[in-house]
Amino acid sequence: MNFESTIAEKDKIMQLPDACEAPNLLTQKEKPVENIKYAILGFLFGLIFVKAEIISWFRIQEMFRLHSFHMYGVIGSAVLTGAISVYLIKRFSIKTLSGESVILKPKEFNMGQVYGGLIFGLGWALTGACPGPLYAQIGSGFYAITITLVSAIAGTWLYGYFKEKLPN
Repeated sequence: MNFESTIAEKDKIMQLPDACEAPNLLTQKEKPVENIKYAILGFLFGLIFVKAEIISWFRIQEMFRLHSFHMYGVIGSAVLTGAISVYLIKRFSIKTLSGESVILKPKEFNMGQVYGGLIFGLGWALTGACPGPLYAQIGSGFYAITITLVSAIAGTWLYGYFKEKLPN
């Protein structure tokens, strides 16, 4: 599937009344003041990460060294929650908060996912951080993680720049 056909499919879906393609292509624009709910949820999410020790580099190193079940339990429960949620969304045709239908299309496998997963895992193991908890780690006073954040942003930019030449 090429880029142009993906755009054409999204345009076709977006023409349907009350429909959005997952994860978040809203057909209705939200007012800026309504975005405060996302800031509050992000703050609470970060607080939960800190209290559950998910942002701890020590816990992450324990996971990669196979010394503790803590992180596997957290990740496993997240995967199980996500699988149940997707099942329920499909089974009961659950709509978004703004009343739009959620359309979940199957994903194609390609080797770029394997390469990306390996690079992601290596970076996670080396830095003790993945993208989700970076902000919580910085907010907790681990300012050295700013280097990891800047590197993650630079890596995302580089991927976008070289995307057409990469096996994805």
